[in-house]
Amino acid sequence: MLNTDLAALKTYMAENPGAVIETVARERNVTARAVLEALPEGMVRIGGGADTFVSAMTDIAEWGEVTLIVHTEDGIFETTAPLSPGAIGHGYYNLTQPKGLHGHLRHERCGGVAFVERPFMGKSSAFVAFLNVDGGVMFKVFVGRDETRALKQDQLERFRALAGRLAA
Repeated sequence: MLNTDLAALKTYMAENPGAVIETVARERNVTARAVLEALPEGMVRIGGGADTFVSAMTDIAEWGEVTLIVHTEDGIFETTAPLSPGAIGHGYYNLTQPKGLHGHLRHERCGGVAFVERPFMGKSSAFVAFLNVDGGVMFKVFVGRDETRALKQDQLERFRALAGRLAA
């Protein structure tokens, strides 16, 4: 990305910090990681790849009910439930619960774990974006909300502590 393009992206994200990451990436022909990195200072911290993936997923599995989102060109898939604990086997990070969200994740393709706190649709939001080695978003896990739609404080504290450990 040219310096002028990067500067324009940073300006855009400073003016629109709640923009949908994947939409901005598609419209500007950049990676989602580039969009995240262009957020204003203090809104994002990015940690390592595959090694950080397992640590983050293990911690998040203890948070309780969260929302996991997969955003593709063809749809946005969401599930709100506690995240299943996982284990590595046969080259995958396997979500071990037989009900709810389960499956097999290619953790070795994780190129970074982003911890993002920013405004979105008029509310504070906090999420962990698992980035692949190509700069795309594998999936995002959002801090849950309470009955008043505020971020759950216990999860927000866990989120910030995890970011401090993995993306210092």
